[in-house]
Amino acid sequence: MKTLPLTGVLACGDVEGRLNALFNRVQAIQKKTGQFDLLLCVGEFFGTTPEAEAEWQLYKTGAKKAPIHTYILGAASQETVKNFPNADGCELAENITYLGRRGVFTGVSGLQIAYVSGHEARQEPAPAHCFTSKDLVALMTPLTSSSKFKGVDILLTSQWPRGVWHYANNPEVNTKLCGSNSIASLADKLKPRYHFAALEGAHYERLPYRNHVVLQENAQHVSRFIALAAVNNPAKKKYLYAFNIIPMKTMDPTELVKQPQDVTENPYRCPTKDKTDTQKTAFSATEEVCLESSLPPQPSGPCWFCLASPQVEKHLVISIGTHCYLALAKGGLTPRHVLILPIGHYQSVVDLSSEVVEEMEKYKSALRKFYKSKGERCVLFERNYRSQHLQLQVVPVPLNRCATEDIKEAFMVQAQEQQMEMMEIPEHTDLKQIAPPGTPYFYVELDSGEKLFYRIQKHFPLQFGREVLASEAVLNIPTRADWKECKQSKEEEEEGSKQLRDDFQPYDFTWDE
Repeated sequence: MKTLPLTGVLACGDVEGRLNALFNRVQAIQKKTGQFDLLLCVGEFFGTTPEAEAEWQLYKTGAKKAPIHTYILGAASQETVKNFPNADGCELAENITYLGRRGVFTGVSGLQIAYVSGHEARQEPAPAHCFTSKDLVALMTPLTSSSKFKGVDILLTSQWPRGVWHYANNPEVNTKLCGSNSIASLADKLKPRYHFAALEGAHYERLPYRNHVVLQENAQHVSRFIALAAVNNPAKKKYLYAFNIIPMKTMDPTELVKQPQDVTENPYRCPTKDKTDTQKTAFSATEEVCLESSLPPQPSGPCWFCLASPQVEKHLVISIGTHCYLALAKGGLTPRHVLILPIGHYQSVVDLSSEVVEEMEKYKSALRKFYKSKGERCVLFERNYRSQHLQLQVVPVPLNRCATEDIKEAFMVQAQEQQMEMMEIPEHTDLKQIAPPGTPYFYVELDSGEKLFYRIQKHFPLQFGREVLASEAVLNIPTRADWKECKQSKEEEEEGSKQLRDDFQPYDFTWDE
């Protein structure tokens, strides 16, 4: 088995001239864990105090030497511009290299590092400590124009990307003022595996995010954004980050695209929803963009609930929450048959994270109240078999048609007829306890709180849930068992969705947020 080139990298936040403190810390780390190959500094490297100037002179004259190959970004303020003699980058002292205003640096092992110095310019001509959109285009074009381009290994920017916190843990910064839209766009296009930034005096490690729309596009590697604090900050916030990385170009593609458990949607693909009343009429333009770019999908062929796909049927969407959305079932058993779907790509209920489960429960509760107002009870079922994206089917059954007990019996009897043993599971049992992720299963939740479960062995009738509910014992609409036989025209679907959206609105909690 060939060994792959592993590069040991240290990344650092604003140094602000505290070179001795930084290099002493690096030496201590190297003594403990072994040598690293490079140190990458983002944010403001030079300080403006006489002490900082004196420290720098020691390195500049060669009286002291950096203990590691150190690569730095350019000035992030007018005061430090004087330390950078050449906008294209140059060696400033032994082992200390200024990368330049913007560009791509490729390490010996093939590691590809893209970088942009300074702040986003607000005017032309731009001051020396700022970058312009022209700089970003010049950086991106040669990289992204190649059909083989998958992304860069590392992106270094001094400024944060605006909105990087969407879909993730919140940073301790003022999000109204923090970050640059241009850097966000750059990060979205360059797909760095690691993106480092500084200038905000905060340490923030964002959950990894995907660079593809699940099953709509080929799987790609995830990106990690890490903001670092200033060296020796009094609050002792983290300013150094150590990691080993194998260059993307030498990695096995299947290893490269492995998705960690805590991966989130891409923060740059979706503007946050404005919840003001004026925008609540149908879909706002912002939401249109958001849906097209970040809501995930189903695989084989056109999938009607892939809101991100060209075949998207947005007219079926009834409500959009933070983690889930509600859509009219295509070819529904009844006019109020809906689906609860996660916005993020999850295969089944047992794969869901706690916040998605929580919102799914809110939708269930809202639908139960809604159906009750219509004199109906609520039956939910899920088939985690030959399906890539979780669909929780929610079907209303008129109270005067049959009792819950009859529905339960109908499922049990039909299962038996097909040699399937359906078991009842205790009301408060978590499905994860009996079906670890990856287990194919069929699951029913009745309005009494009773739950039925069948672990799928080999073959399973795909329309089983519908067949039971369409049967004589329940809805008595046997011809509607197969959704393909119940297709409507787009106009009819639009009319049905609009009607349902209006009817459901008083119960829709997303309107209150």
